[in-house]
Amino acid sequence: MKLLSIMGPFVAAASLAVSTTAGASPECGSLQNPYGPFDYRTGKDHLKIVETYHFTPEVESLKSGNTASLGGDIDYTLRASPNHHRALAAMMNLGFKDHTQKPRGARYTIDCYFDRAIRFAPDDGEVQSLYGVYLARIGHNQDAVKAFENALKTEKHNPNVHYNLGLVYFELKDYSNALEHAHEAYRLGAVLPGLRNKLKEAGKWRDEASGSLPARESASAEPKGAD
Repeated sequence: MKLLSIMGPFVAAASLAVSTTAGASPECGSLQNPYGPFDYRTGKDHLKIVETYHFTPEVESLKSGNTASLGGDIDYTLRASPNHHRALAAMMNLGFKDHTQKPRGARYTIDCYFDRAIRFAPDDGEVQSLYGVYLARIGHNQDAVKAFENALKTEKHNPNVHYNLGLVYFELKDYSNALEHAHEAYRLGAVLPGLRNKLKEAGKWRDEASGSLPARESASAEPKGAD
């Protein structure tokens, strides 16, 4: 799956507790489900029926629900597969489209869907990266850094993770780390020019071959949400 950039079409809290058990979280419910739960990375054969009836293209694009409301169909998908990357993105997009933490038809808040995904698959780097995008979009940049760093444990060659982490470091005015991850993102094939342009406009861009990196600077004010 191609993860969405903070600067892309994605419109997405404190840090969520991470547990490897399938027990109940007080606010976010047990992971037990009549069907599944299945790991999105390995259980796609089991999820064909779910995607046929509940996570259709119309649901994913937020045009209309299929068997229930949009929130209801996406919720069904995320209960069958808590780490379903595309359904997580769709639920977040729906929340921001409707300006609510709990879209109509959803059993849980968006924060809870992340809690459930991370509890179910704590080693899923794409979930951690989506969580980082979510945190950055709501302005929790320090927590977003942690999520992206967790994502890099398994997604170190993913240009989107480096790109988005670079954007968050830029918002935190940590230009040295922003430049480092920008270089890695573009080396790995990132095509969006936004991070490079931001660094250039701030006078912090250096070509990788120059060997001249700006000194690390820390934020002097409350960080803003990433654009």
